[in-house]
Amino acid sequence: MSAAPSIIQIRNIVKRFGAQVTAVDDVSLEIREGEFFALLGPSGCGKTTLLRMLAGFEIPTSGNLLIDGQEMGGVAPNKRPVNMVFQSYAVFPHMSVFDNAGYGLKVTGTPKAEIRERVREVLALVHLEDYETRKPDQLSGGQRQRVALARALIKRPRVLLLDEPLSALDAKLREAMQLELVKLQQMVGITFVIVTHDQNEALSMADRIAVMEDGKVRQIATPTELYEDPNCYFVADFIGKMNLLSGTVQASGKGTVTVAVEKLGTLTVPCSTETSGNLHLAIRPEKLLVSETPLPDHLLAFSGRVATFAYHGSESHVFVTTDSGVTLSATLPNRHRHSAAFEPGQKLWIGWEPEDTLVLTE
Repeated sequence: MSAAPSIIQIRNIVKRFGAQVTAVDDVSLEIREGEFFALLGPSGCGKTTLLRMLAGFEIPTSGNLLIDGQEMGGVAPNKRPVNMVFQSYAVFPHMSVFDNAGYGLKVTGTPKAEIRERVREVLALVHLEDYETRKPDQLSGGQRQRVALARALIKRPRVLLLDEPLSALDAKLREAMQLELVKLQQMVGITFVIVTHDQNEALSMADRIAVMEDGKVRQIATPTELYEDPNCYFVADFIGKMNLLSGTVQASGKGTVTVAVEKLGTLTVPCSTETSGNLHLAIRPEKLLVSETPLPDHLLAFSGRVATFAYHGSESHVFVTTDSGVTLSATLPNRHRHSAAFEPGQKLWIGWEPEDTLVLTE
């Protein structure tokens, strides 16, 4: 099945604020029609500035930005085929849910009968059909968020831009709204572009994710690809939890690389490309095994003692300091009501399959 055509094309976009600050640094990417796309990264990485350039609230210093095949240079925000949902929701406190949802149509002179029909249609879409007469102060945070979504969707944009739309919600509601947003996007079938600093939010919602750092895009990939095959140290460290080991290549070729890792010794792991110099080995904590008895010889395994054990309900985290002084973390699923717990100082073996090692040359 071929990929959908691109609805957004960003070509070598640069945004500078004054002479000192480059917020977006030569970014090029394409977003497909009907895609749920996430811009992910830490505070100050340029993701919100990039979103604001799509909306027309910031003007690029250089580069080209096309939406639905049209160059956006000089096109005012209200003339673009996009709409935006802000972090603060920005709903009008003095207006009812119905009037908030229909505001965009009212200011453009849409007939009252059409406004009524489209408001009821969009409120049903966001499950607020029974709340037409309520004011925002009579709604929960999640309901106010849905009012903001309804107001953005009622004008039927080609692209919906979402700037940290769930950050004001508590953890449980935030998780519920993530699922609602995904279902809503699938129902309306338009392109969603979301900005978030929350990796779990991006991984659970997006079809593809662009990870940004210091104004640059480090990797664009599906959630699975980002998690299992990060292309550099920054992405590996930013997405999820990771054990990261620094080392120097001793030998490379024939599908493996042998790396001298400080304190741990020499490790040989699969590697499809020949490499040399310094690099990092990365292993996800859930890939690690711990045992009170020696692990099988085919694993990369080390003896040590428990440094810390933390119970997290569905899983537990155990940190083991090897006899050579390197601390490794393992995530253990709590499959049973009385899963094993380990005591600080307890003797353990910790290890992993060589093929679960990521080799990061950047």
